[in-house]
Amino acid sequence: MENFYVVRIEAFADPTGPNLTEADLAADIDEVIEDILEEIRHTSEAELMDQVYRRLTIHLCGKCYSEWIENPAS
Repeated sequence: MENFYVVRIEAFADPTGPNLTEADLAADIDEVIEDILEEIRHTSEAELMDQVYRRLTIHLCGKCYSEWIENPAS
């Protein structure tokens, strides 16, 4: 009987705050917020959610798992 594997992948946005520069702190915050809102208006809800959190489950046979685990980013 061949082994099968369940691989669970969970990816989420780094909760660490950004490194702000002097230029960032000197920027017009209202303009920065408006730019972000404009970008959001042209992005689907699914795309926005994928930027924050994503969970994926993969079912692999033994052969596929052996290949995948050695190079999961391939």
